[in-house]
Amino acid sequence: MNDYFIYTIGLIAQILFSIRLLVQWISSEKEKKVVAPTLFWNISLIASLLLFIYGYLRNDFAIMLGQFITYYIYIRNLQLQHQWGKIQKEIRIFFICFPITTFLITFLQGTYDITQLFNKDHISSWLLVLGIVSQLVFTFRFIYQWIYSERIKASVLPADFWIISLLGAILILIYAIFRKDPILFMGQIFGLVVYIRNLMILKRH
Repeated sequence: MNDYFIYTIGLIAQILFSIRLLVQWISSEKEKKVVAPTLFWNISLIASLLLFIYGYLRNDFAIMLGQFITYYIYIRNLQLQHQWGKIQKEIRIFFICFPITTFLITFLQGTYDITQLFNKDHISSWLLVLGIVSQLVFTFRFIYQWIYSERIKASVLPADFWIISLLGAILILIYAIFRKDPILFMGQIFGLVVYIRNLMILKRH
């Protein structure tokens, strides 16, 4: 498939991720406290879907793994905000089924060899490990956020979420530099600013 097309999908996904952070940042500045608006989760879901497709087209397991997990956490946060049910049923079914169906179809067709994702000639073993670790750290922030939100029965973004985000972003930046992936790199630079700003707001609040 044309590389320009693949990179365009990844670029759109990263732009949307940056927009969601901008929405969250502006909303937090207005409220004078850290908030998680519904639009933040809506944009996150769409961006995650696109980045999942990007990772699949690039045969990048690290990206796919991170997006597959956080994808459903975004849906859960919309449920906690009582907004998921307001989305048209057909659209909900599509978003729930797409990642799982993609895996199932490719496995059944025998065109998807997961061992190839871990043994690629153009990615050294240490770099692949770095990519997976960085994505796991970055993904864990939403697992933590999900558990925290479930405990209080509300969708929130606690301080530790932003600390983990900061650490994960730094690791992904290192991975992106060695992987020579401009899409991942551009996505994390802006994120660093927002993560630090949210921590400042939380400290002041």
